[in-house]
Amino acid sequence: MTKQTKKMKAALAKVDREQFYKVDEAVKILKTCAKDRKFDETIEVSMNLSVDPKHADQMVRGMVSLPNGTGASVRVAVFAKDDKAKDAKAAGADIVGAEDLAEKIKGGEIDFDRLIATPDMMPLVGQLGKVLGPKGLMPNPKLGTVTPDVAKAVKDAKGGAIEFRAEKAGIVHAGVGKASFDEKKIVENVVAFIDAIQKAKPTGAKGNYIKKITLSSTMGPGIKIDLESLAA
Repeated sequence: MTKQTKKMKAALAKVDREQFYKVDEAVKILKTCAKDRKFDETIEVSMNLSVDPKHADQMVRGMVSLPNGTGASVRVAVFAKDDKAKDAKAAGADIVGAEDLAEKIKGGEIDFDRLIATPDMMPLVGQLGKVLGPKGLMPNPKLGTVTPDVAKAVKDAKGGAIEFRAEKAGIVHAGVGKASFDEKKIVENVVAFIDAIQKAKPTGAKGNYIKKITLSSTMGPGIKIDLESLAA
């Protein structure tokens, strides 16, 4: 069993494990716990949903643009040619290519966090499914990563758009900001993420769709969120 550090013990002492907190209360606690860290911790949201992603009508997946960004640096690669390639570069894409980019990916050179492609490039990108799929990097039109408007897609990715997807146990989690953010900005990001999950409720979801929400930071405690306060 991992031994708790003094800082972790001090952080845990600030949280009542049996209590459910409002989002702003939880954020305040997490920021207090993180203030003495030597790095800027990530604020993370974890949601337990009453879904089984193995069934197509219970899959929860989508994209949400956080109003205040994530604070993380995102490297974006784009499959595009000619004018679209120029648009992608102008928008701030880190890597732009076509056949040359495909060869690098086949060789295991994946130096990016998000992959975007124009529709005409998908036959080429499709050949990389076995490499990109397991890493969750395959472009998808439903997520806005297969689009003729690559400039907008690149700007969204750089500006704080994050992808979410329910895992096997029906859990969705994501980093929604940094501990250094203003409290209000973190709260706005958390609420925007939860709202996106609510709107992505699949037709096959049964019972209470959202069972549990926990807010935490990289090295901080997990804090249970009061679902009724969110509804209010």
